[in-house]
Amino acid sequence: MAPDRPVPRLRWLLPALLALAWLALGAFAGPFAGKLSEVASNDGSAFLPSTAESTEVNDLRAAFDDTGATPAIVVAERPGGLTGADQAYLESAAAALAALEFNAGPPIPPQFSAETPPEAAELVVLIDTASEDGAVEEIRTVLEDGRPDGLDVLVTGQAALGADLGEAFAGVDGLLLLVAAAVVAVILVLVYRSPLLPLLVLLSCGFALAAASAAVYALADAGAIDLNGQSQGILFILVFGAATDYALLLVARFREELTAGSDRFTAVRRALRATIEPIAASAGTVILGVLCLLFSQLESNRGLGPVAAIGIGAAFLSAVTFLPAVLALCGRAAFWPRRVAPGKGAGRSRLWSSVAGLVARRPRVVWATTAAGLVVAAAFMLQLKADGTRQTDVFLTEVDSVAGQEVLAEHFPAGSGAPAVVVANADALDAVLAATEVDGVAEAAPKTDPSGAVLEADGLVLIEAVLMDAPDSDAAMDTVERLRDSVHAVDGADAKVGGATAIQLDTLETSERDRAVIIPIVLAVILAVLMLLLRSILAPLLLTATVVLSFGATMGVSALVFNHLFGFPGADPTVVLFGFVFLVALGIDYNIFLMTRVREESARLGTRAGTLRGLVATGGVITSAGVVLAATFSALAVLPILFLAQIAFVVAFGVLLDTVIVRSLLVPALTFDVGRAVWWPSRLARSKALTPLRPPE
Repeated sequence: MAPDRPVPRLRWLLPALLALAWLALGAFAGPFAGKLSEVASNDGSAFLPSTAESTEVNDLRAAFDDTGATPAIVVAERPGGLTGADQAYLESAAAALAALEFNAGPPIPPQFSAETPPEAAELVVLIDTASEDGAVEEIRTVLEDGRPDGLDVLVTGQAALGADLGEAFAGVDGLLLLVAAAVVAVILVLVYRSPLLPLLVLLSCGFALAAASAAVYALADAGAIDLNGQSQGILFILVFGAATDYALLLVARFREELTAGSDRFTAVRRALRATIEPIAASAGTVILGVLCLLFSQLESNRGLGPVAAIGIGAAFLSAVTFLPAVLALCGRAAFWPRRVAPGKGAGRSRLWSSVAGLVARRPRVVWATTAAGLVVAAAFMLQLKADGTRQTDVFLTEVDSVAGQEVLAEHFPAGSGAPAVVVANADALDAVLAATEVDGVAEAAPKTDPSGAVLEADGLVLIEAVLMDAPDSDAAMDTVERLRDSVHAVDGADAKVGGATAIQLDTLETSERDRAVIIPIVLAVILAVLMLLLRSILAPLLLTATVVLSFGATMGVSALVFNHLFGFPGADPTVVLFGFVFLVALGIDYNIFLMTRVREESARLGTRAGTLRGLVATGGVITSAGVVLAATFSALAVLPILFLAQIAFVVAFGVLLDTVIVRSLLVPALTFDVGRAVWWPSRLARSKALTPLRPPE
């Protein structure tokens, strides 16, 4: 026995204790994954910065309305005209709704459309925000009682849109988890052709998700971070994808050491020593990348940064502690029924040997051709419509709130349920009222008390301006811009415009600002990480350029798919921002996995031979990792939300492009063609072979 060889009992005791510790943590933290919805909020107005004009108006209007109410609009329609029974039903429904506990205002009689006879009616219900949960569903239940045959009755407005959005996100902690786990399980079984090893990897993913969920729940419950349905879904997918990627890298090296003749404990130790640097660098790069979202002015984006960072951190910890522990305990049995014996399966992959041969024969042709193809694809990025979508367009399935908005717009001023709100100094009321007479405003009036007198609060008045167009439409946002320009020009009024449309407008403008600020920061951070990892300047510059080119190509293809295949109405600016953050950070991951192995082999064999050896050694595992991550992000599409469907496609396609084209052809061919100079200014740039980066076992 070698002097430094541990006592046999201690060799399995530490892995056993680590595995038991994770089992205990999973038992405690597991339930929090299902409780995250309790601390998640999908209210868009809460995500704007305090300096946004609509946020300032939202704070000021509280002095005029102590009910804290959110409007729900009941709209009823019968083509050809409402009958007497319809009108009697509406009067009865108004009384029933006014008696509900959550109703925050006095009974409001139905308002009828202008046709003769009227074909539609609207009824506004003010919902106390403190009792908003379940209120819309209760309204819909009440409206079913006694509804005449042939009368269409729908609930729309801000409250209904919010309720339908919450319902759409209800599958985050159920269906999404199930689909993601099933996808990962199927791919792992195909990769490993073993029942036990996929189970161990899934356990690693599950424990990571449990730990991340507990931490996120605690922070969100304490008000330290903002959590919404989108962030929750992305957290689940990131944890499963990242934990599986790290597991694939570790298991591949573990199997490599076993086939080299090492016993299971030595194999785990050597595999962990060989992969800890790229795994840590990968996790650190993604964590730093997503934390750049803290520079966002949108609280929803700022919240995603730490949520995603916590998820990646948990995936890293599980992959480098729990998984090595159970691999050490299981040894070769983990690969059953496949037999992993010394020398068995240690041969070179025919596929990746062929790819390496192509790179070696025509490196310049390979990288120039692939780069040209990516540039052509990137040119279509100009067709991407990422200037925002209507709030009603976020749903990929039919919902009552959207159908109700369409009926409302057909028979009434479309913005009647969500008027623009103007707050101004009371002594400038007449001038401000005159200034509200702009194109797109149907009518404007100051808020009054029951006696009809204009309400004043702290020397301010509040004016509600009903818009002609749907509050979430481009036309309505154009109207709000005109309205702002007009009332801002009134001397001494200090007028500000808010309301639902203004909130959407401010959100889009803030998103565009975030995109311009955060993207350069992400690039700078990732470039710095690569320089520290590779001890080089030229290689990080080339790698960063390749992932940026890959991102551009991905967005170009996405534009074509969104516009011509799926027929999407557009995209939010955050699709580009999130796509960039995830694709660049995750794309760099695969380059890190490749280039750390290339650097290791280059120290022994020289850069060109090391590049080919690194490509062959990592080709299968990195491709598998890319497929897993693409498949897990695709699972986001099971939620019927436009933003998540678009992110699912962007990241899934981009990751596959990175692993199949960029990492397999473009990066190796560039590295091979540039040669030793790629490591400039490190020692590798001046020598064909140096001492290995890690000491020999």
